[in-house]
Amino acid sequence: MKRIMVIFSLMVILALVLGMFPLSGAFAGSPNGKVRVLVQFAPGAKNAMERALQGVGGEIHFAFDELDVFAVTLPEAALDGISHNPNVVLIEEDAPRYFVSTMPSSPETIQALPPQTVPYGIDMVQARDVWDSNRDGVVDTRAPPGSSRKICIIDSGMYTAHEDLTGINVTGYGTGWNSDGLGHGTHVAGTIAAMNDALGVVGVTPGTVNLYIVKVFGDIGEWIYSSTLIDAANRCYNAGANIISMSLGGSRSVATERRGFDSLYSKGVLSIAAAGNDGTTAYNYPASYSSVMSVAALDSTKTWADFSQYNNQVEIAAPGVGVLSTIPYKEYNVLTVDGITYIGNQIEFAARGTVSGALVDGGLCDATGAWSGKVVLCARGSIDFYTKVMNVQNSGGAAAVIYNNAPGNFFGTLGDGNSSTIPAISLSQEDGQYLVANKLGFPGTVESTRYWPVSNYEYYDGTSMSTPHVSAVAALVWSAMPTATNADIRNALTVTAEDLGAPGRDVYYGYGLVQAKAALDYLTGGSGPKVHVSDLDGAKTIGTKNWKATVTITVVDETGVPVSGAVVTGTWSGGYSGTATCTTGSVGTCSVTTGNMKLTKTSVTFTVTNVTVSGYTYDASANSDPDGDSTGTIITILK
Repeated sequence: MKRIMVIFSLMVILALVLGMFPLSGAFAGSPNGKVRVLVQFAPGAKNAMERALQGVGGEIHFAFDELDVFAVTLPEAALDGISHNPNVVLIEEDAPRYFVSTMPSSPETIQALPPQTVPYGIDMVQARDVWDSNRDGVVDTRAPPGSSRKICIIDSGMYTAHEDLTGINVTGYGTGWNSDGLGHGTHVAGTIAAMNDALGVVGVTPGTVNLYIVKVFGDIGEWIYSSTLIDAANRCYNAGANIISMSLGGSRSVATERRGFDSLYSKGVLSIAAAGNDGTTAYNYPASYSSVMSVAALDSTKTWADFSQYNNQVEIAAPGVGVLSTIPYKEYNVLTVDGITYIGNQIEFAARGTVSGALVDGGLCDATGAWSGKVVLCARGSIDFYTKVMNVQNSGGAAAVIYNNAPGNFFGTLGDGNSSTIPAISLSQEDGQYLVANKLGFPGTVESTRYWPVSNYEYYDGTSMSTPHVSAVAALVWSAMPTATNADIRNALTVTAEDLGAPGRDVYYGYGLVQAKAALDYLTGGSGPKVHVSDLDGAKTIGTKNWKATVTITVVDETGVPVSGAVVTGTWSGGYSGTATCTTGSVGTCSVTTGNMKLTKTSVTFTVTNVTVSGYTYDASANSDPDGDSTGTIITILK
């Protein structure tokens, strides 16, 4: 009966795969009758399955041994035969995954930001309440810095030469991982870790957390496969990442991908992903798997952003509207007419370049016109931007200039998967109406250029921007208690989130706005980070009539970092009695010495009774001594 059920399930899945792939070239992977699928095989059958797949002309992309799965491109005609192979457990689509596209939210790119600007989201998630409580612009000496944690960012790479990202401890994988022609990954990285310096912005963990970058998206944001994401996530784990940050996703659930993230969660990794920007109840994956935290977007008033997807998998929320962060490019989109330059924005996915032609009024550009070689002014409204631009392009127009139907400028897009062969830019309503009324027939030059790579900054909207806020807060909190599990951190973030919307968890905000300080206090019992004695060393000085003993104490925090300014109190007993105190220096050590003892006194004991330091709690239970000559609390020195 079990075998019959497996075959029945396979046939249903096969029918779905065969029926689904021809509908979309994106799923087919090639126009020559091939499909890309994930094939799960019976445990121990890897070699036999590999021979079978290669025997029918399959191209194996990944082998996930732990999951007993191959990612493979097969001739469509071979699917039926493979589905009947006795070693096959499951065949499913290797679904596409896209970076969650962002929307610039300010008409002007930020050219430079000296002195440093603190984006609103940093304080909204309580980051500076953790590391700059007095707001003096300096990271507090004893604040948990995130330095013991590693965040893996799966995205479009990171421009490591950016002025606000140099100095971060970062490594990565993939050709060009340390560059980023798209800018998406660099913006994410800036929110997480931009340096606390004299320019630009500052991140949630300001230059302190360790980063690992896995580059999966190219410079134009090409989509990837679910198997690519599984491989990337595994590389994060193998690189020692504690947290995986994913501002990406897709609409299809993939059982293999779910099992992959479940496995990583069981190994202690906390995966965090964007809920999606479609503004619907649709699930986005991997965010909607139970082993992944799904992040919604809020604006600066803590209000749900209407583009943010809402469903029962949304777990937590963070700033995602007007988020200022680092980018590796500078935009220049202008129309020059009669010696005057009008500043615009690129219509996303339109061609770049510089073109000239006489200015003509295209109205709404809702139909083609006699516009060959012309720069066509199009009023916003009635139809989508892609159709407007295509009407200009199909009419032989040199460029499309779409002006707003409300005061000010705007950002527009041709839509994912669309493009044009002519430049297209937006203008403000005021500029567009002036040009239509006064400059028709004048020569106009449209220039749409992106300068790259350069250090720059821009405001973005999207759940892509919310996700790194949560990832960085998790690292910040976790660094205060590295012994905590990923489940402990996840629980701390959700239990202490600021409840927004309907009371309790809801589909828009999840548990609410992530709060770093509240989560830290919850995790540490409100007592802050802890210190303990990590070593006691004894020494003696023997004279002709008496002798002295000296004890050197080393104090460290929970991560093993030496703590300066710690006041150690203790008592002497045995050959000498009394109390003693000392204060640790820059390397976390200080010493106490007895008075003169008679030579008849054969030993003396020192017991640490307390360690006090501002911002820390003394955890005597953690005292230790690697030398083994003390308990970490008590040491006896023999004459």
